[in-house]
Amino acid sequence: MGEVVLPVAPVVPGWRHIYSGKVRDLYEPVAPHPRGDVVLVVASDRISAYDWVLPTEIPGKGAILTALTLWWFDQIRDIVPDHTVEAEVPAEVAGRAMVCQRLDMFPVECVARGYLTGSGLAEYRSTGEVCGVALPEGLQDGSRLPTPIFTPATKAALGDHDENVSFDAVAESIGRDDAEALRDLTLKVYTRAHEIAATRGVILADTKFEFGRDGAGRIVIGDEVLTPDSSRFWPADSWEPGRAQPSYDKQFVRDWLTSPESGWDRTGDTPPPPLPDAVVAKTRQRYLEAYDRLTIS
Repeated sequence: MGEVVLPVAPVVPGWRHIYSGKVRDLYEPVAPHPRGDVVLVVASDRISAYDWVLPTEIPGKGAILTALTLWWFDQIRDIVPDHTVEAEVPAEVAGRAMVCQRLDMFPVECVARGYLTGSGLAEYRSTGEVCGVALPEGLQDGSRLPTPIFTPATKAALGDHDENVSFDAVAESIGRDDAEALRDLTLKVYTRAHEIAATRGVILADTKFEFGRDGAGRIVIGDEVLTPDSSRFWPADSWEPGRAQPSYDKQFVRDWLTSPESGWDRTGDTPPPPLPDAVVAKTRQRYLEAYDRLTIS
């Protein structure tokens, strides 16, 4: 388990810092806000890997994630409402922040998989299933699934791993009606996003969402959506099942951390070292490329 030591969150006039996650900082208004019970969600340039927040930031990453999230909200708003509200963002964090409704969040990471890789692949190789969903024999790393599947996970404490669970476990935790609603919304949003990405030569292999209830009792999608931090995006023209796929994400970071060059023992308690400039530049370029390929039609 990585020890998460976060930098001091920036001071934002008129807003009080209340929480920091691996990437985002959360604020509440000091005085009553004209849009009601809202929070300010600020995406930093921090990057995490293997449950550690790294000491090196990726310049502009927060702005890319925010812009991509807002673009995707526009593409899926007819399926599920999102938590953003129209309100002025403070100049100190302009371009990387959103003013959002405060939600009562469900304690579930809602994961959709259309392709087999990552923790899903490891579970499949061990049991032939992923989160209790039986899959056909003979699938490989990168295989497309017969139909997208809902593979939820528990929300872990900062620095811990999320744990894959079955649909029945989610139903027991939050009630079957809500579990079915989250499953259906997750798969509908994934399907829409997969179709859009495909028209741009990108495969959306898997992704995760977070949902909550607003003051009116509606289920609302929150946090970030469909970014390289929460999704696996692969170039369609190089997809080849049976091997690891090139991806638009922080794979450069993971590869360097596990290489002899870094000198870091992933299984130990020592924090990761700073990233070399070349790894930072390559990672930033992949995030930019994902944004450009997805949003510029």
